[in-house]
Amino acid sequence: MTTVAEVVGATLAKLGARHVFGVVGSGNFHVTNALVEHGARFVATRHEAGAATAADAYGRVSGRVGLVSVHQGCGLTNAMTGIAEAAKSRTPMLVLAAEPAATALRSNFRVDQDALARAVGASSERVHSAATAVADTVRAWRLATSERRTVVLNLPLDVQAAPAGMTEPPAPVAVEHPQANDDAVAALAALLASAERPVFIAGRGAVNARDPLSSLAGACGALLATSAAAKGLFNGLPWNLDVSGGFATPLAAELIAAADVVVGWGASLNMWTTRHGALVGPSTTVVQVDLDPSALGAHHRVDLGIVGEAGSTARAVRAALPGRNLGYRTPRVQEKIVFRGRWRDVSYDDDGDDKHIDPRTFSIALDDLLPRERVIAVDSGNFMGYPSMFLTVPDQRGFCFTQAFQSVGLGLASALGAALASPERVPVAACGDGGFLMSIAELETVRRLGLGMLIVVYNDEAYGAEVHHFGPHGHPLSTVTFPETDLAAVARGYGCAAVTVRHPSDLAPVAAWLTGPRDVPMVVDAKVAAGRPSWWLEEAFRGH
Repeated sequence: MTTVAEVVGATLAKLGARHVFGVVGSGNFHVTNALVEHGARFVATRHEAGAATAADAYGRVSGRVGLVSVHQGCGLTNAMTGIAEAAKSRTPMLVLAAEPAATALRSNFRVDQDALARAVGASSERVHSAATAVADTVRAWRLATSERRTVVLNLPLDVQAAPAGMTEPPAPVAVEHPQANDDAVAALAALLASAERPVFIAGRGAVNARDPLSSLAGACGALLATSAAAKGLFNGLPWNLDVSGGFATPLAAELIAAADVVVGWGASLNMWTTRHGALVGPSTTVVQVDLDPSALGAHHRVDLGIVGEAGSTARAVRAALPGRNLGYRTPRVQEKIVFRGRWRDVSYDDDGDDKHIDPRTFSIALDDLLPRERVIAVDSGNFMGYPSMFLTVPDQRGFCFTQAFQSVGLGLASALGAALASPERVPVAACGDGGFLMSIAELETVRRLGLGMLIVVYNDEAYGAEVHHFGPHGHPLSTVTFPETDLAAVARGYGCAAVTVRHPSDLAPVAAWLTGPRDVPMVVDAKVAAGRPSWWLEEAFRGH
């Protein structure tokens, strides 16, 4: 007898599900096995939060739908932080959540799963019956893909167990995005034709539009920047400023602030990307291009809002340009970018001592060791700017920045998902000591899967953001500081290679590990100098 659970699993596999992350309980046992039977790979994590976060990262890096499988009630609540991050980041992700039968009103597993999903910005769908199982599953899948949404698909236990006939899901329908109207295209073309200092800022909504954006930028003389989430999109191009916002180099901040036209392409232009508006002058003309009409002007004023897909809009504007414009692309600006365009070009006083390494010195040394083909996932915390600013990536698929919810503890699972999405690259998890210990259960997952991951811990023995935020005002800090912990020894207990780093020379074992075979993960316990607060978190606290 074929059941609804088997139909749902088979349907998802036919729709394109390749990896499913989760923790299996009685409620999601059969649907998970059905996915595996029809060709999907199941990745068992040690906690549902890790499963949701890994699926989110897998979707970001691969471009596929992330898939999560959880038990009813507690399985879903355990996963909620990862689901919230994905929903706030508009990651196409499908969460298969078992649910008590409608008649089991007193089940201890019963919670309002619809309300949980909606509370964090996810959509909630349900498989209602055997007759509608395929249609319900396809509807949830299409909602995730066509609208870039995180969708919780509830699977009531009685419905899962019902007999059902297997039918083919309808053929995939190409997603049609709204096209920018002609008047808006003409208005933007006119702005760029006369702009003297145009800057493009591309976000996650433009990660597939590198070529049309760079072509348009070349024609109108625009400099290129990205939000942190789209870091790497313009790597290799000579007019690339890298990231706009809190992680911007002093030169990038100077050039963006002096722009007369700023165009956000699939970027929300939020407080992070604009430094609370400080990077956009009061007389700057601001344009925002986005698929979602509600995103226009949601975080920053806009003078021209355009509803449309980034790539097709850029091509249309390029065709409408009356001619080429030198814009911002002058020899003087080019010289500045060559000599001051990277964070490692900015001089600093090294804060290291006999027992601690300056996190900037550490990051630069690590960047020099890593092969070019890498994918870097960054956790949240006081440390997070150092890997984000000093570690380079080959392209936009090489940087996984799960920071929309600002949750500490997502970095390790993010690197897990990113590693499976890009097996040809060396995966790097950049974590603080707090986030690493918070998510350390997934270290066993990484080890079990045989992933040659480099796990870098910026260890300041504290929740550094709180130390630097509250310490200067004389508040007691015993609640956010911790005694020294030998994280390298802990990592060896998990079967990983490990090293403690207090000086650049201590990185020699990492260099040896990188030469291969990298058959076990390597954990680097970097004892970093902790005396310097991060300016990027000053921005964060201003936004609370």
